[in-house]
Amino acid sequence: MQISINTPALLFPAISLLMVAYSNRFNVLGSRIRALNAEYKSSADDVILEQIWILKKRVLLIRNMQGCGVVSLFTCVVCMTFLFAGYTLVGEILFGVSLFFMLCSLALSLREIIISVQALNCVLDSIQKDVND
Repeated sequence: MQISINTPALLFPAISLLMVAYSNRFNVLGSRIRALNAEYKSSADDVILEQIWILKKRVLLIRNMQGCGVVSLFTCVVCMTFLFAGYTLVGEILFGVSLFFMLCSLALSLREIIISVQALNCVLDSIQKDVND
């Protein structure tokens, strides 16, 4: 397979958009954690505590998602450098590495979404429990 310098350049917009989305998730989680912390201090509720622990897992996942995204972007840039210098084989290998880290980032994103749904279900179960009582 032969790739040109344009091939890895196609990843730049995708990686940039992913990083913006991940940063937004991180900022929203930070705000939510602060709000839940204040709420927990005023009324120590098990549901709030469970949400805080779930949010902690999500923050770690987002950190790892961002890390994989940064490594993907970094290896993509290094790949382009090697392709530009004429080292096609090294560039192709680095492009594969870049794609691998992007896949890792996306897989972690999927895991974070699944945990997010679990957190929402926790809240919905609590509301349903209150309605049934």
